[in-house]
Amino acid sequence: MPALRSALTPKSAPFQTNAARMHERLEQVRALEALVRDGSAEKRPKFDQRGQLLPRERVARLIDRGTPFLELSTLAGLGMHDDDGKKSVLGGGTVIGIGVVAGKRCLVTASDSALKGGTVSPMGLKKALRAQEIARENKLPLIGLVESGGANLMYQADIFVEGGKSFANQARMSAMGIPQIAVVHGSSTAGGAYLPGLSDYVVLVKGRSSIYLAGPPLVKAAIGEDATDEDLGGAEMHASVTGLGEYLADNDAHAIALTRELVDKLNWDKVGDAVREPAAHVAPPLYAEEELMGCIPADDREPFDSREVIARIVDGSDFLEFKANYGSETLCGHARIHGHLVGIIGNNGPIQPQGSTKAAQFIQLCDQSGTPLVFLQNTTGYMVGAAAEHGGAIKHGSKMIQAVANARVPKFTVTLNGSFGAGNYGMCGRGFDPRFIFSWPSARTAVMGGAQAAKVMEIVTRGKMERAGMPVNDAMLEGMSNEIKKRLDAESNVLFGTARLWDDGVIDPRDTRRVLSLCLDLARDAEKRQLRSNTFGVARF
Repeated sequence: MPALRSALTPKSAPFQTNAARMHERLEQVRALEALVRDGSAEKRPKFDQRGQLLPRERVARLIDRGTPFLELSTLAGLGMHDDDGKKSVLGGGTVIGIGVVAGKRCLVTASDSALKGGTVSPMGLKKALRAQEIARENKLPLIGLVESGGANLMYQADIFVEGGKSFANQARMSAMGIPQIAVVHGSSTAGGAYLPGLSDYVVLVKGRSSIYLAGPPLVKAAIGEDATDEDLGGAEMHASVTGLGEYLADNDAHAIALTRELVDKLNWDKVGDAVREPAAHVAPPLYAEEELMGCIPADDREPFDSREVIARIVDGSDFLEFKANYGSETLCGHARIHGHLVGIIGNNGPIQPQGSTKAAQFIQLCDQSGTPLVFLQNTTGYMVGAAAEHGGAIKHGSKMIQAVANARVPKFTVTLNGSFGAGNYGMCGRGFDPRFIFSWPSARTAVMGGAQAAKVMEIVTRGKMERAGMPVNDAMLEGMSNEIKKRLDAESNVLFGTARLWDDGVIDPRDTRRVLSLCLDLARDAEKRQLRSNTFGVARF
């Protein structure tokens, strides 16, 4: 394939300005993530006193030493419910990610019981449901490190009905043949009691695990019975009387060790077992990953060439462009990412009708050949105006959307910069169920830009006032426009979107190749993995 030639000049002033702005945006994300970790770590004295490991320490001990852990949705719920987005940043109350355990890739979830007792918020529930979806799509064993006070009752109306999905998902994944392991480090009560109840394997911790439908106060109120936590659902009771637990550990560290041993004994392919192209045959990009920090202009209104990003994430910077001279604002082409053949679709502005037809054809060709698709979002949306409408913008845009929606190959999306209007749909936004979707710190997602929305509303309001014979108040219209622009700009910010799980996390641009490589590994392994399904899943006896 022909290697892309970069036009960037890393030592130039514009590049340095762009890089400085990207660093600033990235540091804002990392500072908020640090607040989540620090807020949890502040509870160390309490955990030490109880002889427990902190939730993130549990995850660290579970994962094979020296292997990567791809943490997902780190800022779920930012600025929502009990998360104020400034000092009390909760990360959805859970730690979720993909890591290697005993040589096998697993989806790991951990209740962050150091933050509000690990109680489940509405966005924490959505984060958990997304984790189950990832485990199901990629056929990954799911390990849950559980210690939670259950649903946050202040938001029960937003949690209760939707929360039933998590139980249904557990039952269906068991029937699919996906192993689920629950390590109960503390409380898992009321509705949460069904989490271990529906798991295939349960590890309990002496003196710490408590699993029951109703605690001592409710039992006393309901039937007048005096009972302790241990009487109702202690670890030793469930290990010896009910049989709810298969393994009984002395402490958190022992529970993690037992879990690792269990995963080792599962008949599941190890990471190294999959056939993959030797690393020696994988040519790195010709340009340094550090230069990705300067690819996006500091001024959001300034265009840039997505080929500069492609040149820094694909093997050997080789990119065979498809119909390069037709619908040139939409890029399509074949490349490899760490040995994986992929079809890449990117944007250099609005999607013109010709770009829609080109992308639709390319998507179908990749689907025909079983080639995974990577979407690099950088678009203001589908082109508008008389020329575009006469050119079939709706008809051709619909073809592209149909192709994206129905393509059977794994799809991966990275939002580099703008992702506006129906362009978000045509470029496989969250609503089109990409296997994974990540954002750069520069990403912006909305129905349209703030300035455009403000202008639209100003024109509409002015027209209504004129038709009603009312005097037009220019100062009022200007104030209204400024407020709309401010609101839309805030709502298109990457932090607003990641808080609502519009992506699976905000990544460092320099990690893009590594993240995509891991996701492509997961998709390839899932395609080859044969699950031993049954009808109803594994029932507890």
